[in-house]
Amino acid sequence: MSASAPPSIADQRRTELASALRRTASGDRAALEEIYRSTSGKLLGVVLRILPDRQEAEDVLQDVYLTVWRKADMFDAERASPITWLAALARNRAIDRIRSRGGRRFVSDDVVAEQADAAPLASEQLETGEDAARLKACLEQLEQARAEGVRQAFFGGLTYETLARRAGVPLGTMKSWMRRSLLRLRACLGGAHV
Repeated sequence: MSASAPPSIADQRRTELASALRRTASGDRAALEEIYRSTSGKLLGVVLRILPDRQEAEDVLQDVYLTVWRKADMFDAERASPITWLAALARNRAIDRIRSRGGRRFVSDDVVAEQADAAPLASEQLETGEDAARLKACLEQLEQARAEGVRQAFFGGLTYETLARRAGVPLGTMKSWMRRSLLRLRACLGGAHV
């Protein structure tokens, strides 16, 4: 009778990270901190390859973890490993930052190929069926300007900086408005899997 081989360290880390994502989807802040501690270095590296300015890269990374907090329930271990899913989020946010400021910075094919993800965009998944109806109803409960800001940030790819400039408010104010709006949306959605 042969015993199965013990899981590798990489398999253990993948399992732990997938578990932390599931707990984060349930609103576990400690799980999000665990994800941050174990992935922030790698994800910062992904962002820095696209946005070489460290301050800007750190701002994008903060947005990535806000997205993880809101959308951890969209992670599907059948489709991608946890780090691949997280790296795709980081890559997409960094590219969105470049697009939002109208800049066209060359991103090498190596970077794109290394970080490519075949999974559908989170926004595409949200825009289907009952989930879209539930999200629309929750967005309608927000003040119109806040709801529009959420739509522009998360479906249009605009940065908080761009939204703040358009609204004529400081960046910190916009971040506060968005945070409160996202908390209200999460409460309205009841932590339901979107």
